[in-house]
Amino acid sequence: MTLVHLTDLFDTWFANVPQGAFLSALTANSVGFIGLILLYLFTRRLVFPTIQKGLVRVSPTRVGHLAPELNKVTGRLAAVICSVAFLALNDKVLVAPTWVMDVLHSLGQVVLVILAGFLFSGMVNLAHAIYNQLRFAQDVPIQGIVQVTKLMTFIISGIFVISLVLDKSPTYILSGFGAIAAITLLVFKDTILGLVASIQIAANRLVKTGDWIQVDAFGADGEVIDLGLNTVRVRNWDNTVTTIPTYMLISDSFKNWRAMQESAGRRIKRAILVDMHSIKVLAEHEVAHLQAQFSELTHLEHWPDKTTNLGLFRRYAEKYLQEHPAISKECVLMVRELAPANNGLPVEFYCFSADKRWVAYEHLQADIFDHMLAVMGEFELRPYQNFSGHMWQ
Repeated sequence: MTLVHLTDLFDTWFANVPQGAFLSALTANSVGFIGLILLYLFTRRLVFPTIQKGLVRVSPTRVGHLAPELNKVTGRLAAVICSVAFLALNDKVLVAPTWVMDVLHSLGQVVLVILAGFLFSGMVNLAHAIYNQLRFAQDVPIQGIVQVTKLMTFIISGIFVISLVLDKSPTYILSGFGAIAAITLLVFKDTILGLVASIQIAANRLVKTGDWIQVDAFGADGEVIDLGLNTVRVRNWDNTVTTIPTYMLISDSFKNWRAMQESAGRRIKRAILVDMHSIKVLAEHEVAHLQAQFSELTHLEHWPDKTTNLGLFRRYAEKYLQEHPAISKECVLMVRELAPANNGLPVEFYCFSADKRWVAYEHLQADIFDHMLAVMGEFELRPYQNFSGHMWQ
C-alpha cells in the first residue's frame, strides 16, 4: 500500500482507540519534529565531524587552522539540510489546519533563505581563510572584497525574504529600489568608496596588514593591524589605535615604510653643526699626530696641499663608518658638508643601519654621534651650540 501521508500508517495503529485521529495526528507531528532534530544532530555531530577529522589527518597544519571556519560552515550546512527536508516533507508528515500549514511553509522558506545566506557567508569566510594561507596573501589583501561579497549576500537574502513575506516577485522589490537610489547611495557612500579603495589597494599592493604606515592627517604612525572595507586600523607606537577611512588612503597621501623594511638598511641622515671659527689649516706635524692617533687616517691617500682639520675629520668619520660592523655596506655611505648657515656649518652623516629594528637603529645612531661629538675635540673642532641660561666656569 502506497502511503500518501504519514498518518495513513498511524491510523491503522489507532483504529480502535478513542480519539484515534487526534493521536495519529499528534504522533505524526511528533515524529516529524523529532526527525528534524535527529537529522540535525546526525549531520552536525556525526557526519561532518567525521569528514573534518579525515581532512585534518590528510593536512594537519592547513586544515587545523581552518577548524573555526569549518565548524561554522558545517553547522549552517546541517541547518540548511534540515530546512530543505522540512519543506520537502512537511505536507507528507505534519497535520494542521490549512492556514497553519501555509504559515509553516512560508516560515520554512524564509528560514531557508536566511540560513542559505549565512551558509554562503561562512563559505566566503572559509575561502578567505584558505587564501590567507597563501604566500602572496599578505601582499594582496582581499578583506575589503570579502566584506562587500558578504554585504551583497545579505542584501540579496533580505530581498528574497521580503518577497516571500509579501508574496511578491523579487523583481517587484527591485523595481522599488529605483525610487530610493539616491538614499541608498547616500547610506552606502563610505562602503562604495571603501570598495573602490580596497580594489585599488589590493591591485597596486599599496598597504598590507603588518605594514608600518604614517598618515600625518590622522596622526597615525604605526603598524596596520586591520585592513577592512570601511576602515583601516593602525596601532601606533604608543599603543594607541587610530582608525582611518579606507578611501582616505587613496584620496590623500601617506607614507609606507615597507620598502625600507625590505631594503638592505635603514637610513641614518643627521648633521652636526660645526663652529666655523674652529676650522683651520693643519701643519704637517699636526696631520702626522692625528694619523698616529687614529688608525683610520693611516691608509688615506691623495691628501690636498693644505689639509684642514674639518677635511681630516670628514675623512676619519667616513672611514669609521665604512669599517663599522653595524653599517650596511650595500647602501650609499658618505660624510658631506651642507651649505653654511648662521648657526654653523652642517656636516651630514649619510649611511644605512644594517639592523632595521627601531630600538637597535636608534642605539646605533646615538652611539655614532656620541663618538663623533667626543672625537671632534681631537681635531680642534667645536660643535656649534646656542648658549642659554647660566654659563658655568
